[in-house]
Amino acid sequence: MSDATLEKFISGYIAAGGVSFVWHGGEPTLAGLDFYRHVVELQAKYLPEGSTAWNNLQTNGVLLDDEWCQFLADNHFDVGLSIDGTDWIHDSYRPDPRGLGSYDAAASAIKRLQAHGIQPDLLCTVTSTAADHPLEVYRNLRSFGTGWVEFIPIVVRDGADLTPESVTGEAYGRFLVDVFDEWLLHDLGSTAVQLFAETASTLGGGAPGLCWLAPTCGRALVVEADGGVYSCDHFVRPEYRLGEVANLAELADSPAQLTFGDAKANLPDRCLACPWLVMCNGGCPKDRLGWPGLNILCDGLTAFFAHAVPELRDVVAMANAGKTSPAIMATLRAARQEKWLGVGRNDPCPCGSGRKAKNCCWPKRPL
Repeated sequence: MSDATLEKFISGYIAAGGVSFVWHGGEPTLAGLDFYRHVVELQAKYLPEGSTAWNNLQTNGVLLDDEWCQFLADNHFDVGLSIDGTDWIHDSYRPDPRGLGSYDAAASAIKRLQAHGIQPDLLCTVTSTAADHPLEVYRNLRSFGTGWVEFIPIVVRDGADLTPESVTGEAYGRFLVDVFDEWLLHDLGSTAVQLFAETASTLGGGAPGLCWLAPTCGRALVVEADGGVYSCDHFVRPEYRLGEVANLAELADSPAQLTFGDAKANLPDRCLACPWLVMCNGGCPKDRLGWPGLNILCDGLTAFFAHAVPELRDVVAMANAGKTSPAIMATLRAARQEKWLGVGRNDPCPCGSGRKAKNCCWPKRPL
């Protein structure tokens, strides 16, 4: 992005009331550290007196040396860092330009950021491979101790089929359920998983903080390097180009953008009759690849909500009553143990699946 375009963006965005900046890519650190030094200067130039900007850098971490980390810390940047669970999964999907794995560089970047006082949010894509190894993926991410993990399902269409790396709804659901069971009894209060936190917030009466869970979308516009403004970073296509960055304030509330956001509420009958509609509101429009207009991850999200919501309701109630996280986990563990009293390997699984326990939840029973 040229200096002139950058200044138009920052000045126009601040004039429209914006103070939250997310720097995304591709890989945004390729713009260079001097680019972000200029960003901070321009923000200071145009911010009203007494106001501050919030900056978030979404990065793969490969270029984050000590100079980068010191700059980010000095200027109070939040950082989201992409790391796909385990070393072997990450390296299989994220080779460097030489074809070598980049996991070690990403892991080193996390530790370097922490050494400079920044706890990055860990962003993990859920591919078809990662979905088959939920606990290995989650436990490795947890081991970094950053306190926040996001799981991003990969759904890419190739003609009539999903690409090999894409996760199916069923596999995504199994992944979420297994991670949830591990998190609920071991990490409540110490590690936050974005979807779990959002679900609990909704159950507690809060509004969704994620656009794909909200009833409407369209408030997350994207500015490209040439100054073009698009409806969403998942829809950077000619038909979704709203205009130029010089008119940013007008574009956010333009008829085209309002129509784009409201279209999220155009749901098939199955969604409208779903008991979990209030939780996901049909999910992200980019994933509505099923028939007729159904989110391709629907079966997985449905399985997750059906499994997690009853206990998350208990979590919210106990937290509101003043119980600590360790006390809540102990209560939930005891309740699960009670369900397994007297259940043998060949007995029906207490989860209600109809299968024998040894072929269902036996390995996950609380001991």
